[in-house]
Amino acid sequence: MRWRGGRTGGGIEDRRGLGAGAVAGGGGVVGIIAVLAYYFLGVDPSVTQSIGGAFIGQGSEQRGTMGTPEDDAGKFVDVVGRNVNDVWGGLISGYSAPKVVLYDTGTNTGCGYGQSAMGPFYCPNDQTVYLDLSFWQQMSSQLGASDGDFAKAYVIAHEFGHHVQNLTGMSQKVQQAQQSLGQAEGNRYSVALELQADCYSGVWAANAAKASGGEVAMEPGDLEAGLKTANAIGDDTLQKRGGGRVQPESFTHGSSAERMQWLKRGYDSADPKVCDGTFAGL
Repeated sequence: MRWRGGRTGGGIEDRRGLGAGAVAGGGGVVGIIAVLAYYFLGVDPSVTQSIGGAFIGQGSEQRGTMGTPEDDAGKFVDVVGRNVNDVWGGLISGYSAPKVVLYDTGTNTGCGYGQSAMGPFYCPNDQTVYLDLSFWQQMSSQLGASDGDFAKAYVIAHEFGHHVQNLTGMSQKVQQAQQSLGQAEGNRYSVALELQADCYSGVWAANAAKASGGEVAMEPGDLEAGLKTANAIGDDTLQKRGGGRVQPESFTHGSSAERMQWLKRGYDSADPKVCDGTFAGL
């Protein structure tokens, strides 16, 4: 993936090196935010109730350095994030960029206390994408995903996709629907929401070069690397890797085949309207 020399957005809050910070609200809050974060990985935590109404409290304020990170990984996030924002700014009316926080170990968020073990996540309460960049290595070394730049960008774009869902009201609609459903049926809505975010990642990738004047662009092999990553983090693949049996009723992200399908659909169409199809039949 071509990205070096691309425009940066600045405004990233870098909390790396600040330590874990104060735990806000104890283990209960950690459990709640884990639902959001583990949803990206497809891991089925003990709490899989509706996302709606789950967020409580904020911890003591924690501030990092604002601006453009100087290290390579931080610059990558800045360039890709700027490009994702440029793409969505041209696709939907009234788009506003989310905040982005880089951290390690743990950090306070508008949704409670976040930990690096949770992976990347989006908090709708403060409209912020939280990234512990060590996840990239874990994704490739432990989950069998690609270690290429596009695989990393796919993770970022997926979380920005949740921000788009928050802005359009889709997240809220899912929350309302889940409140009256049992766990298995509610999981179907979680799957649809996550597959839509995968599809949005594909839409971004298809529009990246146009929005950046070619500064950020897909290269040969990138889509295949993204599909390899989508395959690695499907619910069925993760359940098999964990030594258990495949339980479709407990899926929160969709199967490997579904994740690959919707990432590619978004890329092939370059149109976010196609991504509404993940909710067909619900």
